[in-house]
Amino acid sequence: MTTPAPMQANTLPQPATVLRSTGVPGLDAILSGGMEPDRLYLLEGIPGTGKTTLALQFLMEGVRAGERVLYMALAESEIELRGAARSHGWDLAGIGIEEVAPSDDMLDPDRQYTIFHPSEIELAATNQRILAAIDKHRPARLVLDSLSELQLLAENPLRYRRQVVALKQYLASRHCTTVLIDDRSAMDDGLQVRSVAHCVISLELQTQAYGNDRRRVRVVKYRGVAFRGGAHDYKIAHRGLVVYPRLVAADSRSDTMRASLSSGVEELDAMIGGGLEEGMSTLISGPAGSGKSTLAAQFVHAAALRGEACAMFLFEEARSKLLNRTDGVGMRLREALDKGLLSVQQIDPAELTPGEFAQAVVDAAERGARVIVIDSLNGYMNAVPDERFQSTYLHELLNYLSQRGVATLLVGVQQNMIGMATTTSADASYLADSVIMLRYYETEGEVRQAISVFKKRAGAHERSIRRFEIGAQGIRIGPALAGFHGILSGMPTVGGTPFP
Repeated sequence: MTTPAPMQANTLPQPATVLRSTGVPGLDAILSGGMEPDRLYLLEGIPGTGKTTLALQFLMEGVRAGERVLYMALAESEIELRGAARSHGWDLAGIGIEEVAPSDDMLDPDRQYTIFHPSEIELAATNQRILAAIDKHRPARLVLDSLSELQLLAENPLRYRRQVVALKQYLASRHCTTVLIDDRSAMDDGLQVRSVAHCVISLELQTQAYGNDRRRVRVVKYRGVAFRGGAHDYKIAHRGLVVYPRLVAADSRSDTMRASLSSGVEELDAMIGGGLEEGMSTLISGPAGSGKSTLAAQFVHAAALRGEACAMFLFEEARSKLLNRTDGVGMRLREALDKGLLSVQQIDPAELTPGEFAQAVVDAAERGARVIVIDSLNGYMNAVPDERFQSTYLHELLNYLSQRGVATLLVGVQQNMIGMATTTSADASYLADSVIMLRYYETEGEVRQAISVFKKRAGAHERSIRRFEIGAQGIRIGPALAGFHGILSGMPTVGGTPFP
């Protein structure tokens, strides 16, 4: 008798869960694609962090996807909600709105409760109105704003938790993706709902001594999902929340061959050992007025002549001044701008968060920029209010650009004019792959400039110190100052090779 073969388990791959977009691309990236459907999400934050704005973006994304959506307001009127939407240019078409706020007859003294506590009557009535609205609209996406009303009506943590758990089960049975808003006004640590929610998104507001307040979003938990942790900058713009995911260079690692990039000045290329390499970061350091920005612009000018895209981010100098200055030394940056090979963005560090700036640089690299200039490093560091993480921000940014094959030029300003170099407030010499030093020195009654390459990780470089000049024809580099001693001190011993 033949023994029947055992039945094989179903090994067919199960269909992947179709995630729901939040309506904010940056937040979707942090959540590893978006929201899992039919789950309960907690959106928490103090007033002014943009919770309502984000909730509306979540619902409008549902409308675009053809879903039924509902905004349930427990403390805000429909007029206020539509007014807030108009400030962002939205009309809320397709979004169902239900007000579950107390009626105005509660102000009548004859309607005040004397025997029963308000929670014993109002909580049941509120729950009934919530369930009736859900049954009426049958939404696939729901926003309940805010939990503070339910918490205050529930009186104690146990009753409040049971209310939330019951609501969660009810909504899951109706295949509804729900966002509960908690404005933290009920003086609770929020742990009651955090433990129940499938995902917790926290919006934070950090005040600054000067400039705009800084807003950050943090995913506290997301069950079963490898989300991107930590704090991420965001801003409330005219069209809603814009989130800038924290840059993680490890996500874009690649090993590719790197070509050399000429500066267009033969003597300078010889000093650097053939030119800069793709993916290399170079710090151009020196005192004010020594020619750092012009030297950085020379690499941009040469790249544009080769037809390569470039980007410059200016913290101190206005764009018009940069163009006028480079016009005077024969660099055709205006022509590169007209051809679309160059983008020049002027940055205000008091108004820009580190995440927003990093995203602007990333966007430039993704548009194909092969040379990126950050002028200056000191200005960039002023955009990072927490000094403990300045080096970390810069390290991730430089690593990302390196992996994209972008040659990055950092301009660093030193504090002293003449004499030995002092450490700047934004010292990044240990992070950069190459360091080019510009110095002033005095000789024969004249203040002159010198250039030297202090460091290059990839390959050999010239260790000599050469004279450096900027004229109407551009940058000119002389032979090595072999007969001088003490040039870096600013007052060398007179005698040596004259500048031809």
